Amino acid sequence: MKNDIFNRLRAGKEIQSTDEQGYRMREASFATKALLVEMNNSHDPAEIRRILSEITSTEIDASVTVFTPLYINYGKHTIIGKNVFINFDCVFLDLGGIRIDDNVLIAPKVSLLSEGHPIDPTNRQNLIPKAIHIKRNAWIGAGATILQGVTIGENSVVAAGSVVSVNVPDNVIVGGIPAKVIKQLT
Repeated sequence: MKNDIFNRLRAGKEIQSTDEQGYRMREASFATKALLVEMNNSHDPAEIRRILSEITSTEIDASVTVFTPLYINYGKHTIIGKNVFINFDCVFLDLGGIRIDDNVLIAPKVSLLSEGHPIDPTNRQNLIPKAIHIKRNAWIGAGATILQGVTIGENSVVAAGSVVSVNVPDNVIVGGIPAKVIKQLT
């Protein structure tokens, strides 16, 4: 259905706080939360991948390692490539979409936040979704935050504790708040 709220979110359309389908986002998040409780209480890597596959409605490859807990608010807009490592205590807000390519390393306490709100206080309750893309072989350092609409370039490194609000080119190290290029990789 073209007007479906989840299709509009994936298309990057702003969702009004009064949207008649808004309740569906909350229902979906609570359904995901139930699966997360099960996943985050498992110690079996295959079981964790199986439940994460259910959460994302995709097949999570056997080469993917996830150290739980992992927190996701929806899941169906997350795509995870092969040979990805996700460390403890990460947060994925994926209503706007999150794509993690092959060979990506994600350190503990990383937040991938594909959703935001307008600055204008009269519309602040609206939701603005913009996809995040982490390209092949990137490394996201501990405690980093990747904001909505950001692409992290291939082979690039995001230093621990950074807040990334703009696209990161391929083959660089970025760091700081806001993150800036601090080194070119050769």
